[in-house]
Amino acid sequence: MPHPWISKAGKALSTRLDHRNPLVFDTHELGRRPGAMQRLTRTIDAPGAPAPFGVEGVVGVPEGAPVELEIRLESVMEGVLVTGTARASAKGECVRCLEPLELELDADFQEMFSYPDADDRGRAAEPADDAEEDEDRLFIEDGMFDLEPVLRDAVVLALPMQPVCQEDCEGLCSACGARLTDDPDHHHDAVDIRWAALQGLADSIKGGEKDEMSGGAPRSAHADEKQEK
Repeated sequence: MPHPWISKAGKALSTRLDHRNPLVFDTHELGRRPGAMQRLTRTIDAPGAPAPFGVEGVVGVPEGAPVELEIRLESVMEGVLVTGTARASAKGECVRCLEPLELELDADFQEMFSYPDADDRGRAAEPADDAEEDEDRLFIEDGMFDLEPVLRDAVVLALPMQPVCQEDCEGLCSACGARLTDDPDHHHDAVDIRWAALQGLADSIKGGEKDEMSGGAPRSAHADEKQEK
């Protein structure tokens, strides 16, 4: 089952890549000789809407926050195998007590970017039912590839689905909303709702008896005295 937050990264590029984009990488220096390798480090700013690194309102890398990339490019027959790690600080909200939280994130990724011509050579030998799998492939365009969809999926997968400020967070009191971790002895006297109506009736009866005892007797004596006169 796919991760509920993961985007569908793989599909053929339909627009020309911009080499000025920090998440677009050029493979010309690597070359196409199988076994050639290149290591790169780069720091980029996390993108924001409409495609943030995370789940908006829950947890994610804030827009503009630095993301440090360590990447290895390896030339193979079909294309370029990209392996790397992204490091960043993610922020969010504890799902139990709703307090803000921050966590350090390490997201590993690996993806094959295929040469378009290599795909054309192998297409005839592929079964027809592999068309859906082919749609999920990523391609190199004009010697460049866009790492953003791969990186976004890796970051989302590395984020906790239920972020908590601490493992033993006890959440909020259901009655008053107090943070239970701050007050472990916090409690409310429980009242069984099945007896609540009877308790109210008992209280009203007691109140009537008190009124009768405090004011009923003198008024009766005064009334009797009037009748005798």
